[in-house]
Amino acid sequence: MAIKILAINGSYRRGGIIDQAVEAACAGARAAGAETSTVFLSEKPVEFCLNCRSCTQEPGEKRGACVQDDGMAGLLDLAEGADGLIIAAPVNFFNVTAVTRRFMERLVPYAYWPWGAKTPAMRLKKQAKKAVLITSSAMPSLLGRAATGALRALKGIAGTFGAASAGTLYIGLAATEEKQRLPAWDASLAEKLGRKLGSGA
Repeated sequence: MAIKILAINGSYRRGGIIDQAVEAACAGARAAGAETSTVFLSEKPVEFCLNCRSCTQEPGEKRGACVQDDGMAGLLDLAEGADGLIIAAPVNFFNVTAVTRRFMERLVPYAYWPWGAKTPAMRLKKQAKKAVLITSSAMPSLLGRAATGALRALKGIAGTFGAASAGTLYIGLAATEEKQRLPAWDASLAEKLGRKLGSGA
C-alpha cells in the first residue's frame, strides 16, 4: 500500500513560491511511490478558536471534540489518516499567515487540559509521522530563520500531530518580483525532502 502524504498549504497566493515548493515536494514524494494530496487553508471553512477548552477535558490519546461545526474536523481526519505531512506557509509580518495561525489554534483538541490542571499535556507523543516544513520570506533565508517565528510555528503544528521533522526548507528573498519563480536550488531541495518523506525514511 502506498504511503499517503498530505500537504497543508497556508499561503494566500495561488501559484506563488510556497505553492511551487509544495508541488515540488509532492512531486518528489510521488516519485518515491507515495500518494499525495494538498489542502489550501485559505479555501477551507475554519472558524476561530473560542478558547472554551471544552475539547481538552476528556483524557486519552483521541483528540477532543470541538464545539465548532465547520470544516476543521475534516481537515484533522485527513491529517490523522496521512502517513506523512508537508506543512507550508509564507512569512507575513515575521510569522506564518493568519489562516495558518487560525488552523494552529484549532489544534487545541490534541491537548488534555482539564480544569484545575496548571498546564496541558499533549495527547500525541509517539512521533509516528514525519513532516517536511516549508516557509518563505522577503528577507534572506539565514536572517529569516533567526528573525521570524515561522519555522517554530510549523514545528509546533507538526509536533501537535505527533510528527517529527523530516527536514525544513526556508526560501529567502521570495518577494523581489510580483510573479516569482521558485529558484532551481530550492526546487531541488523541496523535491529531495519530498522524496525522503515519500520513501518513509
